Amino acid sequence: MDMENKVRQIRELVEAKREKFARVSDEVWAVPELYFHETKSAAILIKALKEEGFEVQEGVDGIPTAFIGTWGSGKPVIGILGEFDALPSLSQEAGCWEHKEIVKGGPGHGCGHNALGAGAMAAAVAAKDYMEKNGLSGTIRYYGCPAEEAGWGKMFLARDGYFDDLDACYTWHPGVGNMVQGTSSLANMCAFFTFKGRTSHAAASPHLGRSALDACELMNVGVNYLREHVIPEARIHYAYQDVGGAAPNVVQDHAQLKYFIRAPKITQVKEIGERVKDIARGAALMTGTEVDIYFSAGMCDYVPNDVLSEILSEALVAVGGPKFDDADRELAKKFFDLYTPSEIEAALKRLSYNYENWEDYRTIPLVEEVGPYKKTSAYGFGSTDVGDASYAAPTAQMNVATYANGTPGHSWNVTAQVNSSITHKALVTVAEALSLACILTIERPEAVKA
Repeated sequence: MDMENKVRQIRELVEAKREKFARVSDEVWAVPELYFHETKSAAILIKALKEEGFEVQEGVDGIPTAFIGTWGSGKPVIGILGEFDALPSLSQEAGCWEHKEIVKGGPGHGCGHNALGAGAMAAAVAAKDYMEKNGLSGTIRYYGCPAEEAGWGKMFLARDGYFDDLDACYTWHPGVGNMVQGTSSLANMCAFFTFKGRTSHAAASPHLGRSALDACELMNVGVNYLREHVIPEARIHYAYQDVGGAAPNVVQDHAQLKYFIRAPKITQVKEIGERVKDIARGAALMTGTEVDIYFSAGMCDYVPNDVLSEILSEALVAVGGPKFDDADRELAKKFFDLYTPSEIEAALKRLSYNYENWEDYRTIPLVEEVGPYKKTSAYGFGSTDVGDASYAAPTAQMNVATYANGTPGHSWNVTAQVNSSITHKALVTVAEALSLACILTIERPEAVKA
């Protein structure tokens, strides 16, 4: 069957269920849940998969909100990765370009994972429907991956072999453009540094106290000096988890810091991590305190598979970008007009990897065209646990325009737009492109062998 007929069939199959796919996305959006607590979100996706004939294994790897939906049998085995966790403090009304929280200080889908999970599910269903209709054999496996934002569920799934038998793995992420990612991402490690000291009266007997809070301060100063002496691509950032207490007249006997350490390769992250640990020990020595160091999680850099990326790009080009209308463009402009030149510039940089005419988008609120795949050694400064999957199985990932050009990631602006007609149309493109990539992979066994 030629490409035109494949696209036509897939388009018809997706169109028949597009309202369901949009509803699933919106339902997950309405119950934003943080990492490893996505019980309602997971239940929504599990229910949808079961309704479509997938066998679902729940509580995978001992993680209550991790699940795998499987349809079909035999080779090739193709995985599609879905996510569904939200972010703290990003509650926002749907479609509203003024900052209006639904729940003050509450969580929201500021990275669009409601759409990510629903779009990946839609693609798995469309691939299954096409295979049934055309008598194709193979296995489609949907991975419900919790805690991408913190905790990094795919790290555990990769560690324990859940991706090892995949012949191909596909996923996507909401974005400002329509393109297959040729860029890598930064590896990342998360560490907690818990200092323990001794309380005392801060005025009457400070010499008897040992300040855990001072130890945290000294550690941060030490890491600040370290930044000059690591590779320039590295990123080290921290947040206080515990400051000991609210009383300034008490020498604080407990305090805790949480650190993220990022670099282009996981080996570099480990090396920098050892130096950060030495600084923490030095801070404890200087203050007469004790430090407990706990590296809770880590994620590898993303390694795009060139063969699968070419297939995915071919599929995305074949189906084209989202079919936006004037109402979508008008809504996107409302948000686009909010953004600073620096925010627009950051979005243009992301587009520049795939779009030769990326400068033309400086004044365009909504990206509708597809930027073909380009292999590159460049990397983005974010991190994703898709990297762990890519170390375990050949993996390709794409972006589809889900919100206005210039929209900053992890913002209430994202939350507002990922429950809108813009995202609903993006979901159609996601389902079509990812499912077509699955079909092309099945029909090209030489690609799997490569």
